[in-house]
Amino acid sequence: MLGEPKKKIFLDLINSASKEELIWMNGYLNGVVGSNQPAETPTAATSPAVSKITILYGTETGNSKKLATDFAAKAKKNHINAKVFDMNQYRLTDLPKEEYLLAVVSTHGDGDAPEAAKKFYDHIHSNGFKLDRLKYSVLALGDTSYPLFCKTGEDVDIQFGKLGGKQIVPLQKCDIEYEEDANKWFNEVLKTLVGSGNGTTAVSHASPAAAPAHGGVSLKKTGKQTYEGNVLLNINLNDEGSNKETYHIEIAAEGLEYQCGDSIGIVPENPSDVVTSIISKTWADGNKIVTYKNEKTTIYELLKRKINIIHLTDRLVKQYADVTGHAIPAGRADLLDLVNKYPVKSPAQFEEILLGLNPIAPRLYTIASSPAAHEGEVHVIVAKDVYDVNGQTKLGLCSDYLSKLKANGKQKFFVQPNKRFRLPAEDKDIIMVGPGTGIAAFRSFLAERDATGASGRSWLFFGEQHFASDFLYQTEIQNWHETGVLTRVNVAFSRDQKEKIYVQHRMLEHGAELFAWLNGGASFYVCGKKDPTSVDVENTLLQIIEKYGSKSSEDAKKYLEQLKEEGRYEKDVY
Repeated sequence: MLGEPKKKIFLDLINSASKEELIWMNGYLNGVVGSNQPAETPTAATSPAVSKITILYGTETGNSKKLATDFAAKAKKNHINAKVFDMNQYRLTDLPKEEYLLAVVSTHGDGDAPEAAKKFYDHIHSNGFKLDRLKYSVLALGDTSYPLFCKTGEDVDIQFGKLGGKQIVPLQKCDIEYEEDANKWFNEVLKTLVGSGNGTTAVSHASPAAAPAHGGVSLKKTGKQTYEGNVLLNINLNDEGSNKETYHIEIAAEGLEYQCGDSIGIVPENPSDVVTSIISKTWADGNKIVTYKNEKTTIYELLKRKINIIHLTDRLVKQYADVTGHAIPAGRADLLDLVNKYPVKSPAQFEEILLGLNPIAPRLYTIASSPAAHEGEVHVIVAKDVYDVNGQTKLGLCSDYLSKLKANGKQKFFVQPNKRFRLPAEDKDIIMVGPGTGIAAFRSFLAERDATGASGRSWLFFGEQHFASDFLYQTEIQNWHETGVLTRVNVAFSRDQKEKIYVQHRMLEHGAELFAWLNGGASFYVCGKKDPTSVDVENTLLQIIEKYGSKSSEDAKKYLEQLKEEGRYEKDVY
């Protein structure tokens, strides 16, 4: 037993130590006890068993790329040469030659691979080659709010195994707060590579509690808080004669915490008339209790609030066909359309179909308010999504649901952080390009800078269809410009003249000054639709850098890449 003075020192040390320090101390003490000799401070191996690795990343937002480059730097410090490739640019014929390979890949939408990773993903799922010499490990990034969490990473991990590869360490899944789990995974990889050869695993001296459970999947909860807010306001920002409906929604909630650049996630409900029609067409008992995902609920509640019945994926349509025995063409379809065209044979058959459907996925909306200016409130801007399917007008599930929210009603939501889309220091300049609902993030930025008295200059490019009916937040933007919060503002209304004018045209008109701002340290932000908006804006920015920076096309790309690495070029696109 320790005497009280020593015990106090020991407990003080433990209580102030991090988890990693506790693990190190545990291994250190075990070594002392096991050898009965004073232990020496462990040092990194100077000659690792593995001399080189390849790290591939597949990313949509840049998180996978950042992790891959960080891992490469750590590997080099451990005397392991690491080559990093974007999956979209990796030479696929080199894959069978790889011996040690790490894949860092995110998941998007309905379990989809990022656009930049699709070529690689499709290639490894095609037949005709083996990876018998491959030793690999996969880090999967995702969001537990979505039903098919980390599915792309899971698929890559499974397929590498099917092709003959052998795992270095098990698959690691990471939620949106990924840093801690990602670093633990890479440390395990490093430990194996430094201390092993020929695919054999090094002995770990860490505490058993530090080892990841269930195939390397982190059991750490993210602590994502669900708020139940009170709807304060819901108004259509578009004026008469507009082709659009764009809703500004304000929600108040106790204990609300977020930062400018974050989003909120909302799980919509299915339309009541659609739910009752499905129940009627299938002879189902809406009050019957069923178990879905280990939760008991009625069939009505399941259809109304739990499962996605809109725009079912090809896989689910095929699943419906397999259960009912109907020959159904491949493609997406709503559940109501399926039960109308291809009826179920019994309520029991319908229940089997129901229990195989996916949960409703949350929709994310960039926050349009500022914690400094709108304390206790979160504001979002939502454009009602209207589209055509085979001549039939359809509405986006969540945008239609939100457009009908009533003041004083309740609405649940969670906050989704976006650490890569943050305001710089208050004295730094910012350039913001946000057409349409892309203005959301920049209303947040400007309200925050106004409330905190930031000294940095601000320049906004905004675009919509018509000045008279579609100038979103016009009064606020004009006030910010008049008071100096907005140093410059340039607008583009595409349908107010014969030739369509967009925000990228306004950027070109002011290209010389825009480049001067960039060269002077300004940060550049774009928020809005991924395609074509963000693509057109980036291409225009490259033209401006090339022309006014007197650079070649290749040097302009390097300049833009440098801005990205410095965190001065950020996108929030959808």
